Amino acid sequence: MSSCWQTIQDYGLRSIGIGERLLPKGDMTLCEHFTLIGSGLIWNLYYGVVALFLGFFLANALALAKASANPWLRKPAEWFIFVFRGSPLFIQFFLAYEAFVLLPRAGIDIPLGFITITVATSWLSKAWAGALLVLCLNTAAYSGEIFYGALRSIPKGDIEAADAYGMSGWSRFRRIMWPTMMRLAWPAYTNEAIFLVHATTLVYFSGFPAFKQQGDSLYYATYFAAKTFNPFVAYPVIAVYFVGITLLIIFLFGLVNKRLNRHLPQERRAKIRLRPQLIR
Repeated sequence: MSSCWQTIQDYGLRSIGIGERLLPKGDMTLCEHFTLIGSGLIWNLYYGVVALFLGFFLANALALAKASANPWLRKPAEWFIFVFRGSPLFIQFFLAYEAFVLLPRAGIDIPLGFITITVATSWLSKAWAGALLVLCLNTAAYSGEIFYGALRSIPKGDIEAADAYGMSGWSRFRRIMWPTMMRLAWPAYTNEAIFLVHATTLVYFSGFPAFKQQGDSLYYATYFAAKTFNPFVAYPVIAVYFVGITLLIIFLFGLVNKRLNRHLPQERRAKIRLRPQLIR
């Protein structure tokens, strides 16, 4: 037990540059598997949580733009959603990485007349920024389509009731339309959140260099599988971690779903059901 606790102290935060630098060799224990893969999971959670947070606001904007009568807003939103939903995430990673690498290493000069500002671009080719940006845009496209469908499904009676109370514009959207849109979209959005967290494992294959060469959970799982010639320990360990994260997402999003549906009768409340996406 003391040996396992020492392993946790040595490798628990290795993925963010804290702790033992050299990876274990020789006989690798189950504790080392769980500790190092769990350490790499910090990056998966970082990608998933931050991309989901930023993508949520962008998705709302895309849904409103796509529902707009103004073609200058509607068409860019439609094409954005179409491109990111119509192409594989794996390809998006590679195209983004190649594009970011082609940017000038010294940065981009922006002349302002009296002064020229140089905007650094090298940080975009790192996994913590470039891969995160791709995940954010990808989930925004999928979530934007979910929110758009929910926005179109708002009962006309709700909008007519708001009009009867004298609500219009921003007040009607904030108090009636947006809460209803969230309530209708939340079960599908929960599945998108689950898939996004699972998709963070693709960062390992994306070409974006890891932070100080310390990677995510799949990086460590692959290391153990290669050194022990036994993939039936490392990969089940990472699967256990992601199953646990999936259950946590279902629980947390379920609480939000109950909050959104608290005013409805029990039989009309939408249930969250896990629907894995086999192909995206």
